[in-house]
Amino acid sequence: MARRERRKFTEEFKEQLVQLHLAGKSQSEIIREYDLTRSVFLNWVKQYKESGSFQEKDNRTPEQEELIRLRKENQRLSMENDILKQAALIMGRK
Repeated sequence: MARRERRKFTEEFKEQLVQLHLAGKSQSEIIREYDLTRSVFLNWVKQYKESGSFQEKDNRTPEQEELIRLRKENQRLSMENDILKQAALIMGRK
């Protein structure tokens, strides 16, 4: 089975399809007509109902936000640690 090339959809297109579904058009009809995968379409509907946005950052859970924040902090602290190690080596040579 050949892999399907990844397509990009605009926010307006996604919203139009979700609105069609909310207006009564069946999801299977929309999926077939626009050649979508079921999981993609259901994800759009879920995102629209939960936040009204299709942006990933708008649909993150508080736990996901915290994980991203902690990873950034960990990276910053690691860089600071490396800088301090280098400074200690330089100062130790003098």
